Amino acid sequence: MVYFIATPIGNLGEITFRAVDTLKSVSAIFCEDTRHSRILLERYAISKPTYSYHKFNEAKQTEFVLSFCERGEDVAVISDAGMPCVNDPGHTLVNALKEKGYPYTVVSGPSAFVNAFVLSGYEPPFTFYGFLPDKKKDRDNLLDASVGVAIFYLSVHDLKENMSYLAERLGDRECCLVKELTKSHEQARFCRLSDEIEDDKGEFVLVVNRGKDVNPLCALSVSEHLDYYIRDGMSKSDAIKAVAKDRNLPKNEIYKQTLR
Repeated sequence: MVYFIATPIGNLGEITFRAVDTLKSVSAIFCEDTRHSRILLERYAISKPTYSYHKFNEAKQTEFVLSFCERGEDVAVISDAGMPCVNDPGHTLVNALKEKGYPYTVVSGPSAFVNAFVLSGYEPPFTFYGFLPDKKKDRDNLLDASVGVAIFYLSVHDLKENMSYLAERLGDRECCLVKELTKSHEQARFCRLSDEIEDDKGEFVLVVNRGKDVNPLCALSVSEHLDYYIRDGMSKSDAIKAVAKDRNLPKNEIYKQTLR
């Protein structure tokens, strides 16, 4: 059996009895960073062989994990904080286990974006995006003004740039910026995406509230949105302008999407 186990996102006391018992019972523990995980394991007197399992060696180590399964041994997979596979390695292994028919399960625990969403007080549904892509083109393909409540992970180095981009792309929405979850200096700051945030350290989760008075047509695809206006009698050119205005996007971007 392979156990994907959630670990504390800050406060080391925030781990389940089942997680500790499982970590003590397995033959080996695969960690995103063995040095980081050693702090947690020593806290709970867990002495098991540890191996690195991160995005740079995931393919190779997946085969190593499968070798334990072939021998009928139990192993655990943990990330540095939170739930494996949520912006952390694990997807490759899960799919390999599915293909081979080996058993696996999840041991529940904390996940930063869930905590941040609760602290925000915003209403579901929400969409979790993780870290924004580096390239603007990839970001633009992912997001437009029709997005509802959205949750992002932000590094301190990208904090200002990411919030500025989101303000331009989604509109200057209300948001909840959460720092250092479950630690003694945890902070939930309510602001707007355009606000200047002066902070030089910490890990952040940004919960962006849904926009006010968003045109319900934005829930449609761009092509469906265009078709609605054209069926209503607009020319294609005017329909493109209307869709661009509704979605807070440049006209040329809507035009490009009509050519795809």
